[in-house]
Amino acid sequence: MRLSFGLEARQVQVQKLAPRMIQSMEILQLPLQELQERIEQELAENPLLEMLDRDPSLPDEQVERELPNEKDVDDKPIVVDEAHNNADDFERLLNLDREVPDYFDESRRSSNRMEEDSDRAHDVISNVADRPESLQDHLLHQLGEMDLSLELMQMAERIISTLDPLDGGYFRSSLRDLLPIDATKEQIALAERALALIQQLDPPGIGARDLRECLLLQLTPTMFMYEELKTLITSHLEDLRDNRLPLIQKSTGYSIDRIQKAWSELRKLNPKPASGFSEAFVPNVTPDVAVVRGEDGQYLVQVDESRTPTLHISKYYRERLASGTATPEEREYIKRKINAAQWLIESIEQRRSTLTKVSQAIVDHQTKFLDEGPEHIEPLKMQQIADKVGVHVTTVSRAVDDKFIQTPRGIFPLKRFFVGGTQTAEGDDVAWDIIRIRLQEIVDKENKQAPLSDDDLVEELKKQGLNVARRTVTKYRQKMGIPSSRQRRDWSKT
Repeated sequence: MRLSFGLEARQVQVQKLAPRMIQSMEILQLPLQELQERIEQELAENPLLEMLDRDPSLPDEQVERELPNEKDVDDKPIVVDEAHNNADDFERLLNLDREVPDYFDESRRSSNRMEEDSDRAHDVISNVADRPESLQDHLLHQLGEMDLSLELMQMAERIISTLDPLDGGYFRSSLRDLLPIDATKEQIALAERALALIQQLDPPGIGARDLRECLLLQLTPTMFMYEELKTLITSHLEDLRDNRLPLIQKSTGYSIDRIQKAWSELRKLNPKPASGFSEAFVPNVTPDVAVVRGEDGQYLVQVDESRTPTLHISKYYRERLASGTATPEEREYIKRKINAAQWLIESIEQRRSTLTKVSQAIVDHQTKFLDEGPEHIEPLKMQQIADKVGVHVTTVSRAVDDKFIQTPRGIFPLKRFFVGGTQTAEGDDVAWDIIRIRLQEIVDKENKQAPLSDDDLVEELKKQGLNVARRTVTKYRQKMGIPSSRQRRDWSKT
């Protein structure tokens, strides 16, 4: 083998994605709200791209979509010399001795455009949420009403800063971590006093170091079954979790009925006292696709285009490019911006076409789901839709990613309709969702004095023609939050 340095020419085949294809894939993957933001960004960056003012009562097919003439714009992207300052070129364009187009004159904007801009600004202001009171603010406000020394107040503030509402408001740190390495006994005692002070504040249970302490902090001597609750929390939390009521009965001498009553009172306590101060993020879901039933009873898919503006390329710049009066620098700038605008318009149209075909194929496969409910969903893989539509499976994945569909049965993510499955004893395919529904039905109807084990659940599913492994039953039972047979047992009648 000879090693050497040198240059050589070789012919190899390399697959590369054109910029237009990359943009088309990016646009396809965007949900409706992000697509709107992308269009607004492009409108701000590209002066040749405009929104078409039209009568909203006209259907989309009657709207003229203006695209550049082939003789004006080359098929390939324009390469602009980076030595030119494009910003300066554009400034020169705007300062030409010419009549300013209507859309640069604010006074000539249509009444519809002005009304849309006003509504958009009003919506932005209306949707600004008030800042809720944080957990730290709530606790510090209570401390401010107390007569505390400066040292105690500072230590309490330091502890409060470590409380996380997402963690329920527990004190997970160590007091020694908040003190100097060479802390004195007086400083340690001060920290313990500060923590005890915080644990007396609202909400009850705040600042607890574990669940047991959190629940004990919420007890008051006037509560119903106070002594029983204190005993259960102090010594038998794990036994309650595992439903070992006979063991608690033997240890405490309480009857099963008495333990269950105390357990019912225990459930009224809050294991996460600060949960009310954590902002619950509820995403704003805007369906990209809607399903309607046609006159023939078939389900038809409609992509929502009412929220996306109709785009076209500035007629003024196209005419200037065709007139031959533009300088070479202006011509290069206009052609590059026209290419960018045309790519965007075509990508949006391609997104609409692909999303329509993919969604219609999904709806056609899941007709039983729409007719009879979720328990009749059919097994479906993305490859099946890709084969039916005639695209690559990654295109289907991008088309359904983070998008929602509005159906007569509610709004669902498009990915909801892709489910795995297994075969029944008769050889029919059945979705895992159906197995989960049947599993829940069996558990709901079982005898709670003798609940079914996982092996028993497997046998019950087999009686319904569903062959499922025991490990699969265990996995879905745990995912569904169904306790084990021992934890589901009702001891009240034993």
